Amino acid sequence: MPPARRHALSGFKYAQEGILHCFRTQMHMRFHFIMLVFVLLAGLAMKLEARDMLSITFATTLVIVMEMVNTAIEKLVDLIADSYNPVAKLVKDVSAAAVLLAALNAVFAGVLIFFSAGHMSEVQETIASKLSSEVMRVVIVGLVLLTLVVIISKLLSKTGTPWHGGIISGHSAIGFLLAMTIFFTTTNTLIAFLAILLAILVAQSRVEAGVHSIREVIFGAMLAILLTALVYRVMPSIQTKPKVVPLKTSRIMSRENLLASPRRAFASVYEGGCSFA
Repeated sequence: MPPARRHALSGFKYAQEGILHCFRTQMHMRFHFIMLVFVLLAGLAMKLEARDMLSITFATTLVIVMEMVNTAIEKLVDLIADSYNPVAKLVKDVSAAAVLLAALNAVFAGVLIFFSAGHMSEVQETIASKLSSEVMRVVIVGLVLLTLVVIISKLLSKTGTPWHGGIISGHSAIGFLLAMTIFFTTTNTLIAFLAILLAILVAQSRVEAGVHSIREVIFGAMLAILLTALVYRVMPSIQTKPKVVPLKTSRIMSRENLLASPRRAFASVYEGGCSFA
């Protein structure tokens, strides 16, 4: 019986199934996809040139491709080797090393592009012009209060240690504290969205690592959001800039007025006919 003819677009269907399988089963693949979206949004926000966008997109996509190849090799090795085999281990190690090198290449490219001299000067000028000392005060006060609340809650509930585990995720709380600080201070909606997305990734990493449950990271996020809103409520000066009250024109003495007074006095003495014998 002759094999059934495949549709011309069936290859795209199989490729889609492979991408979905890697995305559903591989945690690293999901992380790489999220980083790809984040890098693209960050590049658009910083208005990178087309050449830089192409370079950073290629470097990030290369990591995803190598991760998919690594997954395929691992599945093939597991299919062939029923028991432990040092050659099979070596094959897996080499494929994992290829992914690592691709990831390092992407990090290196991102550092060169995003933290170049031109972009860093723009970021520093923006921070110097918009960031006030009150923001740092709020961050410090919020971090201190948040750390105390998290540690006390762990001690009272007798769960985890002060720096690991527990009823409230400290990493999630700190991530959302910084994200909400950016949310309250920036006027750029995209930057605020990216900050919240990073906080969600931090919370998700704690769940993936098995350190905290979903409920514990949600507790940490809610605590940080409420605490940050409370701090900004107590310190409203962070939202408003001091108003400059213009001086009235009538109270300002110009340079001409200041010089006119001694001139008038000298003229009156001269016109009075002062003479010297």
